[in-house]
Amino acid sequence: MPNHFLRVEGASVSFGHDEARVHALRDVSLSFKPGTLSLVMGPSGSGKTTLLSLLGCLLSPDKGSVFVDGVAVNGLSEAERTAVRQQKISFVFQAFRLFHSLSALDNVALGLEIRDPAASRRTEVARDLLLQFGLGDKLHQEPKALSPGEKQRVAIARALAGNPPILLADEPTASLDAEAGRNICQILRSQVDEHGRTVVVVSHDPRWEKFADRIVTLCDGCVEEEVGVL
Repeated sequence: MPNHFLRVEGASVSFGHDEARVHALRDVSLSFKPGTLSLVMGPSGSGKTTLLSLLGCLLSPDKGSVFVDGVAVNGLSEAERTAVRQQKISFVFQAFRLFHSLSALDNVALGLEIRDPAASRRTEVARDLLLQFGLGDKLHQEPKALSPGEKQRVAIARALAGNPPILLADEPTASLDAEAGRNICQILRSQVDEHGRTVVVVSHDPRWEKFADRIVTLCDGCVEEEVGVL
């Protein structure tokens, strides 16, 4: 596995035209090693979510390149980028994005089916993940019966179904209380320490700082500061 499993080089992204044009990222170069948790911070409008969208192959830069496992993904077709996402990348969001009519178990199993339609033992894999995250008594509960922290644990279990090497999290603790937020920090940290995943967290939440190997601060679409392991 290359040292820099995930990286952007000279990436610039803008939205709009003429006077309404907004420069979301300006010539940003960042690398992310396997087995590290990088925290991306900065004020609203600094480019954090745009950066995460680039890393997740959801957006292509106007200028520059995005590399996943040594492949320049912005040079690929949309179908090829989709295949990279399915095989290598998962997302965790502030709003959980669970299917409200499905149980916790079915939410996670469906996540695996979407990633790999040919996957076998989907229910067993889903159960194992939920047990790992302390949700053994919630397997058949629908999201409306779960606390916010439990919903986020289900969402993380769904993201990890299929064992992706890259996990991208956008404000995963923003709506959680202190204990639930700390639990999510510990779970994502364990994915780095025990499974060697590349984890990138975008957050305003200072609780993440002690769990991160590196803190990247963005401001006005530029990298203002990097502290920690490269």
